[in-house]
Amino acid sequence: SAGLLTAGNAHAQTTLLQCEGTETDAYDPGVTFLPREFSITLTGQYSSCLDGSGQVTSGSYGPEQFSLDAGCDNLLEGFTVTRTFTWNTGDSSVLQGSGQSTEVGGSVITTITGTIVRGRFQGESAVQTITLPQPDVLACLTTGYTGATGVATLTLG
Repeated sequence: SAGLLTAGNAHAQTTLLQCEGTETDAYDPGVTFLPREFSITLTGQYSSCLDGSGQVTSGSYGPEQFSLDAGCDNLLEGFTVTRTFTWNTGDSSVLQGSGQSTEVGGSVITTITGTIVRGRFQGESAVQTITLPQPDVLACLTTGYTGATGVATLTLG
């Protein structure tokens, strides 16, 4: 991968990490056009990770749960997040960052940028992108949109 580099000199070494996988979100009650409070439970699984050392090959985050007051046509505006990624190596990384969502081509894209503040890769910059399909209009008009699964990527370094 062209994005996977290890810069090495005798004094410093920076290892970059690239992961791809999925995030699954569940909404209770279902999200409708009429804004209301609902609970979100999300989990993420990175089935494919590459790092300069070859040690981190997969990871996960969640389950995370929080409440939100919104409707099908509302996007997540600015928010802050602390997220823990657990790696196949048995250790973890804690990301502190901020994010926002936009609509592009029928999908809701959430981008989180920040820094790994604890654990493996501490001090590295981080960008996480989650792309979820836009809610089904029919479901938004009736019982509500109850979940989505989409692509999640993570880049450190």
